[in-house]
Amino acid sequence: MASLSSGGGELSFLGLTHYYGPFSLAAWGSGTGGAGLVGAGLYVLLTSTIGLTVKTSLLASAFLPCFMLLSFFIILPQGPLRRAHIKGYSGIPTIDIDSDDIDTIPAYASSQSLMAPGPSVASEAFHSHSPRAASPAFPNSPRASSFPTKPSFQQNLQRTSSLFFPYMLPLLLVYIAEYTVNQGVSPTLYFPISSSSPHNPPFAAYREFYPFYNFLYQVGVFISRSSTPFIRIHNLYLPSFLQIANLTILISQSLWDWIPTVYIVFIIVFWEGLLGGAVYVNTFAEIMDKVPEIDREFSLGATSVSDSGGICVAGFLGMLLEPALCGWNVRHGRKMCKMT
Repeated sequence: MASLSSGGGELSFLGLTHYYGPFSLAAWGSGTGGAGLVGAGLYVLLTSTIGLTVKTSLLASAFLPCFMLLSFFIILPQGPLRRAHIKGYSGIPTIDIDSDDIDTIPAYASSQSLMAPGPSVASEAFHSHSPRAASPAFPNSPRASSFPTKPSFQQNLQRTSSLFFPYMLPLLLVYIAEYTVNQGVSPTLYFPISSSSPHNPPFAAYREFYPFYNFLYQVGVFISRSSTPFIRIHNLYLPSFLQIANLTILISQSLWDWIPTVYIVFIIVFWEGLLGGAVYVNTFAEIMDKVPEIDREFSLGATSVSDSGGICVAGFLGMLLEPALCGWNVRHGRKMCKMT
């Protein structure tokens, strides 16, 4: 139920950022990154520092989803959504007109164009009402004047296929790689807890390794998801391939124990979070920049399926990989994955 709620919420809220302008995407990315960071940190605090049981820690956190109701219905301004509803279903007639004839445009059309999020000039709005206004990237997308007609399943499938290679595939790859690390590899990355070790891990028990890995990962995700107002990444495949390299390195560490200190693993896990968060937020930033406004809400929601799909695939891989890696370690005399 938690996973269904998370997936449905992401699909809906991410699409709604379209109505609040480009900066809302940065706020969404920062908020989701911060949620992972606070969640991971809170778990470490409650279980490792305070010493509560896992059950008590989860029950103590169960009130947190109530903040979603508070933020959406009370804090978030409802005006942009209401105006978007009026704009989308007011039945604006089709106007075939050149931008040179802007003086002849009815006043109501130009006033409604001001309600659009992001860059909105009258000439764009008038062009969008032209019968020839379908986007070349989305040839079957409905025109602005045809909002009352719901696109067919085949039309939505064609629109989704045009999103796959530029946006959905790199997001899918990065999530498969990073969540395979999180679920299948990190639980086997242990180092001896010994005062005689020159690089003694900062833990008193082996069970503390995995939550701390998750905490470092979430720190990286939070930083990179908050970065789009300052740094933009347009080549989405490069960080995706770097994430696959992280997966390969950490699997080799689990197999052959070649990294001399846990602090190098800390850096790799933090770097993993940076890459994953960067691909996530920059994928949707690219959609906000490059996809026509009329297709933007659909594209944001459809592309969000990639990260959920990547997590699902990684879950199956982790179910196979984690016991295999742990068994390999036990057979080679490293039994830490079986210890607490």
